[in-house]
Amino acid sequence: MQKLLFFFCCLCSALSLQGQGYNITVQLKGYTGGTVYLGHYMGKSTYVMDSAQLNQQGTAVLEGKETQPGGIYLIVLPGKQRFFEILLDKETTFSIIADTSDLIRKTEFKQSADNALFAAYNRYIAGMADQMDEVRRQLGAARTQLDTAKARAASEGIGKKLQQYRTDIIAKHPKTLLAAIFRAMREPEVPPMPKKADGSLDSTYPYRYYKAHYWDDVDLADGRLVRTPVLEARLGRYFNQLVAPVPDSVIAEADKLVARTKKDKESFKFMVWWLTQTYESSQIMGMDAVFVHVVEKYYVTNQAYWVNEEQKEKIISRAYTIAPNLIGQKAAQLVLQDTSGRRTSLYDIKSKYTVIVFWDPTCGHCITEVPKLDSAYKASWKKQGVTMLGVKTEGTKEEWSGFIRDKKLTGWIHAWDPGYTSNYRKFYDVYSTPVVYLLDANKKILAKRLGVEQLDGFLQREAGEAAKRTR
Repeated sequence: MQKLLFFFCCLCSALSLQGQGYNITVQLKGYTGGTVYLGHYMGKSTYVMDSAQLNQQGTAVLEGKETQPGGIYLIVLPGKQRFFEILLDKETTFSIIADTSDLIRKTEFKQSADNALFAAYNRYIAGMADQMDEVRRQLGAARTQLDTAKARAASEGIGKKLQQYRTDIIAKHPKTLLAAIFRAMREPEVPPMPKKADGSLDSTYPYRYYKAHYWDDVDLADGRLVRTPVLEARLGRYFNQLVAPVPDSVIAEADKLVARTKKDKESFKFMVWWLTQTYESSQIMGMDAVFVHVVEKYYVTNQAYWVNEEQKEKIISRAYTIAPNLIGQKAAQLVLQDTSGRRTSLYDIKSKYTVIVFWDPTCGHCITEVPKLDSAYKASWKKQGVTMLGVKTEGTKEEWSGFIRDKKLTGWIHAWDPGYTSNYRKFYDVYSTPVVYLLDANKKILAKRLGVEQLDGFLQREAGEAAKRTR
């Protein structure tokens, strides 16, 4: 089933605001024609939103009646192979003279103090890059530890100068978009580790302090940060590195951040969108619970006002398809027929564990994976109290029984649903094969959508935990 990323297009279109519009005159030295484009960031991704033809003097005017949200925008050169960044905020009418021989050092802005500031910063960065290249050369040529230490000290010095440059911008131009971006890029400074009662250093303190202060300098109610790559990068790092990969922990942190965006429509829309697409498509087992939570809290309650009714219903329908088979839920009943046409029921299986495999004898991936599952079952899972329930999803009965016979899939309960009365595709979210579920003795879902090695590791950990509990 196609993921719900399609609705990102709706988000982009909903972010335009009615107002004074924009008028940007662009002169590209070295060009006598072609199309120049205006693009923008949406998180880390970039999108083209407007275009204009260059005249013989290399000049074009990009203009629109709708005022765009503040952010980092892109001037994309003909051919779409090169671009340079600009700031678009309160100043929406200005001109640019760009020398394509050096877009960073030789681009000039008129009637835009914000972009003059931004251009000066980009030139400074370019100078820093030249210095860093020299430091890397020195590190590569280092003969002694002293040489290495000197080069590293030089690298740290360059980093400190760059941080000071940004700090000065924040102090001198606090209301500008550039200052907001630099504040959002600033990292928490962690104090020295305190001592615990026994006199040892508290080694967990740096992590706890860093996490607690991670968002201190990021104004999540500043919608201008949506159209920069900074906000999405920080979100990714926060949830991937600082938040425990447990649904309850992620949900709690997600709701806290969404609450901080509610004063700004652009920030709120982006935050809810990011959480929606990140956790609907997450490859981490169990994180679909976050997607279901976000949909129930923000879409079902009509807070996601930027999607129309059809789009909203698709998103809600997707969440409600996933909801019955979240980790920790009791698996839906399956009443099927075995290879002899006899009734077989999931809840009639009395076993410590049940592995359900939805598979298709004509599916290339199934042809590879199902025998691997059988090998693991016969090698160790059977001894651990596992019962295998294989459910045919596609292919003919003859293809199915032939595969079972040829691959010697003995010891399994093989079944199918010829009349599709169990509605297993909906209740188990089976839109591709193979799909594997691990259930406990009470048919509670312990794991799902794991490969053979992952499932084997999971069962081994389960056995280890059980052994600890009996000691």
